Amino acid sequence: MSTYRPEDIEKFAAVFKALSNPNRLGLFLRLISCCPPGTRCSSTEARRYVGVLGEELDINQSTVSHHIKELRQAGLVRVERRGKNVECRVDDQAVNALIRLLGGILPTVRSRTESM
Repeated sequence: MSTYRPEDIEKFAAVFKALSNPNRLGLFLRLISCCPPGTRCSSTEARRYVGVLGEELDINQSTVSHHIKELRQAGLVRVERRGKNVECRVDDQAVNALIRLLGGILPTVRSRTESM
């Protein structure tokens, strides 16, 4: 039986919904690769500008902005305006919550499939 509260389940559902779009998943993975969880990075290593993300992933800037907004609303990324630029970074707490969620679920799923 799940030990998660209904509001936690709603938050995780919003996270998975946000990540279900290939462009958003690509953006999230690109941001998380800048500074993987559990590593120490300088503040500049852990952040990317919207324009740079678009160039790296070959997505136009307005589309990147839209997807970053969706990821932000799901609690996966944080944004900060720096002059004309918008800087993005992964929200460490959200990533750690996902790791805990999947870490608790995946061993159960593996043991079920191995017994088949």
